[in-house]
Amino acid sequence: MSLLLLAICLFVGLLIGAVGIGGVLLVPALAFVVGIDVHRAIPACMLAYLATGIVGGLVYARHGSIRRHMVGYLFAGAVPSAFAGSLLLGVIAPAVVLMLTAILMIVSGVDALRKAYARNPLPQAGQAPRPRWLAAIGLVTGFGSALTGTGGPLILVPSAVYIGLPVLTAIGLGQVIQIPIAVFASAANWLVDSLDVELGLTIAAGMVVGTLIGANLAHRLPAAPLRKTIAWLLVIVGGAIALKLMLA
Repeated sequence: MSLLLLAICLFVGLLIGAVGIGGVLLVPALAFVVGIDVHRAIPACMLAYLATGIVGGLVYARHGSIRRHMVGYLFAGAVPSAFAGSLLLGVIAPAVVLMLTAILMIVSGVDALRKAYARNPLPQAGQAPRPRWLAAIGLVTGFGSALTGTGGPLILVPSAVYIGLPVLTAIGLGQVIQIPIAVFASAANWLVDSLDVELGLTIAAGMVVGTLIGANLAHRLPAAPLRKTIAWLLVIVGGAIALKLMLA
């Protein structure tokens, strides 16, 4: 593993574990910084998210931040859509995939900034969300993650907070949703012979360490300043990628 690839994976893993936003940076970094083809990078990243999901999920479960009764409904939506998203990836041009990723980055970053600088705090959690809403979130998360290689937390965390779940609970669910998405997306990628297992394990090795550190820090340190910084990073990097693609 090169030092550059290791540093990228550690940084992304740290963000995934701490704030649930970070996987969206991985594919663009591999494509533009390391020089790995998008159609090779995304399947490898999806395999790596299996490791980060297990590690992050265990840490958040140990801290009581995962509501286990919600997990099954999320998985029910994520499993078929992750498989379908990976199959669709093979027929989409790399530039289109990167543009979709850039749009996800900008939208997620703007949403995070809006919440971070809002005068009114986030609404308190109310009644438990209905199963069909959880399944719908899982479906969208699985498809979007497998198609763009962003990992589950990017889509799931803001969606879960929007329907009234506490932030740490949302991030915890974002950790475990990576597991079924990674398994079924990787199965689809293996079927179409696009999965580079060696690269995926290499990426996983770096991200696991970062995820473990980030997941523990999330329960000990105030995350608000970090979330603002990451939100601005998403907007700036997403905008730069979109501009580069439009000018190419």
